[in-house]
Amino acid sequence: MENTQIQKALEVLRSGGIILYPTDTVWGIGCDATDPEAVARIYAMKKRSDSKSLVLLASDMDMVCRYIKEVPEMAVQLVEVNDKPMTIIYPGAVCGPCPDASGKTVKSNHCLAYNTIAEDGTVGIRVPLVGFCKQLAARLGRPIVSTSANISGEPTPKNFSEISDEIKSAADYIVDPSLEKGATGQSSSIIKVGLDYSIEIIRK
Repeated sequence: MENTQIQKALEVLRSGGIILYPTDTVWGIGCDATDPEAVARIYAMKKRSDSKSLVLLASDMDMVCRYIKEVPEMAVQLVEVNDKPMTIIYPGAVCGPCPDASGKTVKSNHCLAYNTIAEDGTVGIRVPLVGFCKQLAARLGRPIVSTSANISGEPTPKNFSEISDEIKSAADYIVDPSLEKGATGQSSSIIKVGLDYSIEIIRK
């Protein structure tokens, strides 16, 4: 079952589609984080301004290092000792090109979509400890967008049954709800780290 679901989700992600899937915390709306057009669709689904950055999921620190210019040593240490869902905001994201004069965007597997990144060049990335989402990111070979499955400003659904029909109908593929086992049902902690060893706790 899980392998079949991963394969179907991969087909959608690789074709620029949007999935609704269980993460290690809550249900997420996801796409290939290197695809700016898919990311733009997610902002539209959530009715959210694209001036806000998105959280991404990576399979491991090796993947994180490919999309961050210089990973702070403190971040590596935090990930090594962490035993609960934790999102780290990294400086210096490797950013893809912004839209050209005609509004077209260019996708590169080696750069994060420009619209996943905050104005200061930071990006939030979580390495899940377990679960469907960790395997999915590993198989895709690139980070996956992971924003909560709700309209912006509405309560975050703790499980599949709480997701609105509006969000469900806007997704190209919905992963089987039985795979939500192992999710905490709670949002992750968020920690911002700097190259100067600075740490800021954004959310406990």
